[in-house]
This record gives sequence, structure tokens and C-alpha cells, in this order.
Amino acid sequence: MSGDGTACCAPRRTAGHSGVPSVSAPPSAATPQPVGGWRELRGGTFLMGCDDPPYPPDGEGPAREVAFGPFALAATAVTNAEFAAFAAATGHTTDAERHGWSFVFGGFLPDDFPPTRAASAAPWWRQVHGADWRRPEGPGSGLDGRADHPVVHVSHNDALAYCAWAGARLPAEAEWEYAARGGLTGMPYPWGDRRDPGGEYRMNVWRGDFPHRNTAADGYRGTCPVDAFAANGHGLFNMTGNVWEWCADPFGPGGTRVLRGGSHLCHASYCFRYRTSARIGSTPESSSGNTGFRCARPLAGTHTAPSSSDLLEPQ
Repeated sequence: MSGDGTACCAPRRTAGHSGVPSVSAPPSAATPQPVGGWRELRGGTFLMGCDDPPYPPDGEGPAREVAFGPFALAATAVTNAEFAAFAAATGHTTDAERHGWSFVFGGFLPDDFPPTRAASAAPWWRQVHGADWRRPEGPGSGLDGRADHPVVHVSHNDALAYCAWAGARLPAEAEWEYAARGGLTGMPYPWGDRRDPGGEYRMNVWRGDFPHRNTAADGYRGTCPVDAFAANGHGLFNMTGNVWEWCADPFGPGGTRVLRGGSHLCHASYCFRYRTSARIGSTPESSSGNTGFRCARPLAGTHTAPSSSDLLEPQ
């Protein structure tokens, strides 16, 4: 586990399988379509990051101008139903299934759940044997009523495998942030500068006293449907809150990968990362009950994605 506080948000698996399993091509010539469709973004420059980040070690600041090319981003995160189709078509075994366990938020476990290893920096994360994308809270749980919720307990490796099958890719971090901002500049949320404008709930995050009491005032104790709440200015749903989303970029040395957007377990008292510029990193084989992803793809006639080398000097 990390000592920088990121384990509080998305716990890390510290060892294990690190390769990306090979997958077969889609079962037909048609590329699988995201449930929410695609949103085309034409490229350009934008102001990425922020100048006064609450967690400087995350590498969120300073604000700087970034260039990116045209691309398309799925309007919604990959759902349980979509991931089930992928698993059925390819026989893919996720990292959580391969290891036999994943991290589950302790508040979702019964009071008599037997003691198991907890994350050192965040004891509310519990190692649960048998937890995986089909059984989000471990044995006895399932996906009834959650077909349109984001798939969770998927690693960066699993996300890459899905993208390879779907003829897509993970978004670059710059692409993700530009898309999340919804056409706004310097705003912490996809809709503006206030978390709950006019008292309206705009995303699925922890409401109450973390980790003891979640009022679920926004309608959800756990994940919500991928198209819940209003879309941002680019027509994208749940770019903050609900589940952390894997990006293609490395987070820093050591092989970690970037996660963006925060999750339904984020609370300002310990993880004020449900913002457009917030970022954390985790190992590629890590999985948890609040980690998912969405797909990107090039627009017709293009093929490149931005990386950290695309940063421009501020004008």
C-alpha cells in the first residue's frame, strides 16, 4: 500500500500477475458500441491541472496548457452488461479472479464477516476472497439490478484487454481531463465551481460522516447507473464520482497507472479527489470495488493520442 494517501481512495495490490492477457477479436465485424454512445472531441489546447491542489504529491499542479488531438470518448463508463459480453466472447479472466480476491469497502460487508487483511493506510478496505466483477461484495453478492452500473474490480490490465477486444483504447490523461471539464476552464467540477449548485446533487459521492455513515442523499450508497445525473457540456456522464477510471498514462516511477474522477466513496474529509483535475495512481494489477474505466478511440483519419510530452509552455 502507498503511504501517500492514495490507498484511501483506491487500494493497491502489491504483487502478482502484471502481464496483459491476450484476447480474441470481437465476435463480428461490428465494433461494440458503448451503451451511452460516443462523443467526438475535435482537439486543440486547454488548461490542465490546478495551481493550488489540496494534495501536492499527486502531481495535480501547476496549471499548464496542454495540446491534444481529435478523439472520441465513450459517454459512459463500461457497464457490467458490456463487460459480461466481453467475458463471454473471450473467456477473459480478470486479475481479481486470477488472484482469488479483491478489495471491498468494509461498510458493504455484514457485521459478522470474518476478519481479513485490511489496507494499512485505510482499514475500511478489506481483502475479500471471492470478490470480483461478478460478485462485487464477495460470495453471496451479484449483479442483479446492476447491469447498467459500471463494472468494478477491474485492473488496468483488464481494461486494456477489454479495449483490445472492443477496438478501442484507454483515454490519455489529458484527453480524460479535457473531456471531464465539459468545455469549462479552471472549474473543479464538470458543471462549474460548486459541488451541489443550488442544492442539486450532480454526482455520486459519499454524503455524511466517512467511513461510518453515508446518508445516500444523492440516491446511492454504492455505484449508480452509468448515465445517472446530468451530462456535462460534452455530453459525458459521471466524469466525477461513481467510480475511478483508468487512463493510459503512467502515474510516476514504479509502474503505476493513472486513475481519474474519484468515486462514490470519496469524501472531502479524506479524499477530496472528485474534481476534474484530481488524479491518483495504482499498480496495473490492482482492483477494488470503486474502480472501473471508459473507452476512447481515434476519430476517422487520426490515430495518435497525447502524452506528457505534449505539454506546451504557458502562453
